[in-house]
Amino acid sequence: MSKTGVSAEQIVVESEGLRLAAWQGPGTGPTVAFVHGFPDTHAVWQPVVERLADRFRCVTYDVRGAGASDSPSTREGYHVSHLVTDLVAVVDACAPAEPVHLVGHDWGSVQSWEAVFAESSDPRLEGRIASYTSISGPALAHMAAFAKTARDGDWRHRQEWLVQQLHSWYVYAFQLPLLPELALRTRATRQLAASRKAGRTWPAATLAADTVHGLELYRANLRGDARSLRPGGVRQGQRARTRLPVQLVVPLRDPYITPAATREVHRFVPNLTRVKIDAGHWVQQTDPDRVAALIGDFASAHRAIAS
Repeated sequence: MSKTGVSAEQIVVESEGLRLAAWQGPGTGPTVAFVHGFPDTHAVWQPVVERLADRFRCVTYDVRGAGASDSPSTREGYHVSHLVTDLVAVVDACAPAEPVHLVGHDWGSVQSWEAVFAESSDPRLEGRIASYTSISGPALAHMAAFAKTARDGDWRHRQEWLVQQLHSWYVYAFQLPLLPELALRTRATRQLAASRKAGRTWPAATLAADTVHGLELYRANLRGDARSLRPGGVRQGQRARTRLPVQLVVPLRDPYITPAATREVHRFVPNLTRVKIDAGHWVQQTDPDRVAALIGDFASAHRAIAS
């Protein structure tokens, strides 16, 4: 990772035959592992990592299909179960002897939720997560619970679900063949050119390819029909619970995830801290000071668990 003033070692982690690019900081403090979303790379976390590097050992990586990491050859390879396997591989390589404080954004948060749910039953994850901070990426099972509440509830709940569906229109569009690839590749090329002209280093130069590959996340894990969008093959009910300490950061101006979409989380996460923040979707880029403070304070509060 190119971090201003922060030295990080780049390593290659193998997972299911794929080579994943990962970066680990030199710090000796507790380890914080960051998982990026769509259509980003590890670099989206750079401003936050810079602010935490003096107190924590920060680990980032490019998820499969993004940045410098390999891409799976099939759609099934993007299922969250494989993404969790990648996360386990990175954590084992970078922090083999301690639990990590996990942080996820967007699809990085979605897949991290699956790891958190599995922590109590999967031997690979048992005792490996000290705390979890989720930003703008609800668990698919929690979204299913949100949908059920809307179907069974009053008009207010149905209205909230409808508003979320309007915010999620693109998820349905991504199920179409070919057209999303063409549209998003063109959009990514223009976005990257504008970013570089403005002197910004984010998003990554691989944005166009990352965007096209990332479409498979939606197609492998979600399926659409005329009535709703339901999780495809993910945890439900009792299995979508955790007793780990979870911090839920809710950007109030997120154009993709409404605050109402996170309302059901407390039913599944008894040790929940909810923080509302006046920001948009990419808050780690627009307000890294606030995000770093939230992550650092939460990790420090649960540091005893990791010792």
